[in-house]
Amino acid sequence: MSESLHRTTPAMPDDDAPPRLAPLGCRRRDWLAGALRGAFAGATARALLPWLGVAGAAVPVGAGAATGLPALGDGGDLTLSEERRIGDQIARAIYRDPAYLDDPVLGDYLQRIWGPLFQAARRRGELSDELAERYAWQLLLARDRTVNAFALPGGYLGVHLGLIGVTGSADELASVLAHELCHVTQRHIARLLSRQSQQAPLVLAAMVLGALAASAARNADIASAAIAGGQAVAMQGQLNFSRDMEREADRIGLTVLQAAGFDGHGFIGMFDRLQQSARLNDDGSYPYLRSHPLTTERVADMRARLPLEAAARTPGAAAGPVSPTGHAFMAARARVLADPAPDRLQAHASAALDGHDGRAARDPGRLYAGALACAWLRDAPGALRLLPAVREAADADDARLAADLLRLELLSMLRTDPRLPSAEGQALPTWAERGLDTGGRAGLLLAAGAATALPGPVAQRAVTRLQAWCVEHPQDAGAWSALAAVQHALGQPVRATRAEGEARLAWLDPAGALDRFRAAQRLARERGVDDLMELSVLDARARYAEGLLREQLAEQAPRR
Repeated sequence: MSESLHRTTPAMPDDDAPPRLAPLGCRRRDWLAGALRGAFAGATARALLPWLGVAGAAVPVGAGAATGLPALGDGGDLTLSEERRIGDQIARAIYRDPAYLDDPVLGDYLQRIWGPLFQAARRRGELSDELAERYAWQLLLARDRTVNAFALPGGYLGVHLGLIGVTGSADELASVLAHELCHVTQRHIARLLSRQSQQAPLVLAAMVLGALAASAARNADIASAAIAGGQAVAMQGQLNFSRDMEREADRIGLTVLQAAGFDGHGFIGMFDRLQQSARLNDDGSYPYLRSHPLTTERVADMRARLPLEAAARTPGAAAGPVSPTGHAFMAARARVLADPAPDRLQAHASAALDGHDGRAARDPGRLYAGALACAWLRDAPGALRLLPAVREAADADDARLAADLLRLELLSMLRTDPRLPSAEGQALPTWAERGLDTGGRAGLLLAAGAATALPGPVAQRAVTRLQAWCVEHPQDAGAWSALAAVQHALGQPVRATRAEGEARLAWLDPAGALDRFRAAQRLARERGVDDLMELSVLDARARYAEGLLREQLAEQAPRR
């Protein structure tokens, strides 16, 4: 995905400065205004407005029921399939949103936390087999410096880079994911929507956007569409997750967190981090507090549930599958990617290079952030100066893997820099091979990116590995896109164009997929391709995409 987004949002705190948090209490109007400025708020609003019958002033309030889509708030509980369809509609818009980020390194890191939580919820019976199979269960990364995470209908969860960047441990991040997971497993979203069955669709739109997709998109059109009418403000008390829902998500989330092997004190650490907001001014950087009010009752209840003797756990001890240094690396990565403006990149680079032999040497995250920032600034000497220090600071397997993947990534980014020593450039194929051997998605996709400039055995092996991965993970749009890029580099345009179509299917874009499949068929005819297997697969995939497109259009067409 593109990494060139520059957003006008409040700057993330400097590494040395205390985090700035929003106050626990806020007025209704302030809360709603902030809630409609989320990283994915625009995409979510565009996806939801047709369902709610508020796409334009001339649309009657009840028009949402005139489509084939389930009307939000039409009375009765949403079924699992209806909630999944709502989630897919929102996800379809999010995948096209410039705030959406598919970073394979952070994606693998989140999965190392999310996977144990998901399995623990299943073992404990909190997550039924039906729910596990019918929901999407996808984490969507947002390039946003604000601290937020939110559950969307159908098993989609959004995570802002700002949240990863501000957490002090994997336990703290896992506590937020466990809490959001339990909002989904307990079907709080469906319960909220059903409870509002008598409210106008505009109020429901404000509820979904405010409670589930809040932070800092600054879209005036969306804000006016959702805030229009005093009824949205009047209903604010019903827009939040209720206190009972928050308490339920806390309590069940704690048991899931501990069953997954994480320290339950991660909840307390995150609460303490957020509770500092009571002493600071609201700069809008912590919208998570707006949709998940942090009350003293919640904090006290969680403290009472944790045995005092557990507090004796050694600070900094490894939690679950993530080491402290591994988390420090990933938090630093999130801070860099959340704001790749040149001045912020220079600040990261200078902080690491200036204190290379002193304070920075004792701060693994600072070293990692500096090396990555140098690469973004095309400062090959600076990046190469910091890479050995990053590797030396890696004191656990996951941290060492992160350091090696960083070297692969940086060599690939800087391969055309004339200041890159020839020996480093010649080492790129070796590091790409190592990436392919890691067995993880991050190593595979980073190696594939390098392979586009390495036609030959490395590229051929990357194609083989990517094809196997895509067979096992057909919904991985990033992998399909990487496969297309390598196949184009190898002079295989028909197969590459088909892979582009598969990527668009994974992004829930059947129209784009059909366009790519038909383009691949045209290329095959022009080039005289006579591989019957390849042609048959193309025909089948084009028909499949066409069928999905017809279904999508039928859902959106008003009934007569």
